[in-house]
Amino acid sequence: MVVVAHPDDIEFSCAGTLARWVRAGSRISYVICTSGEVGIAESGMTKEKAMEIREAEQREAAQIVGASEVVFLREPDGILQPTLELRKKIVREIRRFKPEVMMCGDPTVVWASEGYINHPDHRAAATAALDATFPAAGQPNLFEELEDEGLSAHKVRKVYVTDWAQMELYVNITDTIDIKIAALQAHKSQMKDWDPSSSIKEWAAAAAKGKEMAYAEGFRVITLESDEDWEKSGGRVLSDQSNTA
Repeated sequence: MVVVAHPDDIEFSCAGTLARWVRAGSRISYVICTSGEVGIAESGMTKEKAMEIREAEQREAAQIVGASEVVFLREPDGILQPTLELRKKIVREIRRFKPEVMMCGDPTVVWASEGYINHPDHRAAATAALDATFPAAGQPNLFEELEDEGLSAHKVRKVYVTDWAQMELYVNITDTIDIKIAALQAHKSQMKDWDPSSSIKEWAAAAAKGKEMAYAEGFRVITLESDEDWEKSGGRVLSDQSNTA
């Protein structure tokens, strides 16, 4: 399960890895906190119309990658906050989908580069995702009213953080980078006349530098449950498709 703030956040950050996991047989769920409704700065554009456009683009992008579902929480774009209400919404999705891996951004990143300040919505979505993942989703006596919806506590095994600097694991996306680019191009309202192909390849090549791969996506990985504990609980071991090879 991937939790992000806006349509196109997944495509910029981790779609190559997700496409690889889909090829290996994984089910993928996208949880988009907002619908990006303030992200089309055109005269006469309403939030309602922008929401319709951007949700359609995200669904198309997810289909290109092969994601199983796309969930829009429809929190307000541009002013997203990591509220308890948002945490509960994400807990609901975790308990329903029961992912082995949660993927999200790094809530601590503010100065993303010399020319970019990390969007506050990105930080808010990452905070809410992590707080929902641990410990909330796995505690039966927290948000226990979700039991009335048939949703029981679920412990996520690993968290993959799409990191800017502290990357510890690199996923080889050489075979799926074209899927990543095609998915990003589905966001026509954001790409406009820009072809992202060269930039995406440049960034992915930089991540892969010094490794035996052409293109990579990097992550910081937190293991919340060991292989032994996971197997005892009836889970499956994460495919080695996540390794750097």
